[in-house]
Amino acid sequence: MKQARLDQLADGIFAIVMTILVFEIRVPDYGIILSNRDLFQALLTLSPVFLSYLLSFFLLFTYWRSHHFVASILAKNIDTHFSNLNAVFFFFVALVPFSSSLLGRYSYSQTAIIFFALNIILIGLSLYMMRRYAVKSPFIENTPFTEAENKHAYMHILFPVVAAFLAILLSFLNNDLALILFTLAIVFNLWGKSTRYSFRILNRIRGRE
Repeated sequence: MKQARLDQLADGIFAIVMTILVFEIRVPDYGIILSNRDLFQALLTLSPVFLSYLLSFFLLFTYWRSHHFVASILAKNIDTHFSNLNAVFFFFVALVPFSSSLLGRYSYSQTAIIFFALNIILIGLSLYMMRRYAVKSPFIENTPFTEAENKHAYMHILFPVVAAFLAILLSFLNNDLALILFTLAIVFNLWGKSTRYSFRILNRIRGRE
């Protein structure tokens, strides 16, 4: 398989999935909107759906960016096993509109939060396996990278996984805290200096030990 074909498939899948997300935000029914206040109240009731859309859109954006780096920049060529790992990754990416819709409609439900968190975990782990295979495989040539760069990349991939796992645990206590963790995970990956400060903190902690 040519690498360009995989790039095109990835871009197409992410474009479609990110577009489908907005379809779950329905315009309030015209028949029940009798005033400006009614419309405002109807929009307020949609706030969980808007939040779910926001979280899911930027989650997908960060994973699209990471996938592009792994499949198009880090790996100079691909093989069948690498493309199979991509298929697993795309499978869980395509599930995001459903898990996002579930979270938006039932944000008060622990089941919806756990399902969304599991979706994040499975996407992150499949991307982790993809990068690990690209780095370790004797059949794939890589763009030169340092050990520090590799550690930073793995932290970007796995931080949302850890946050989602903790969100599942927190959902047994408070759903709002779980939603905050989802948000922090996405902000972490959007902020360019997040891993730098994280490793700085970890190094200080190790130094004290």
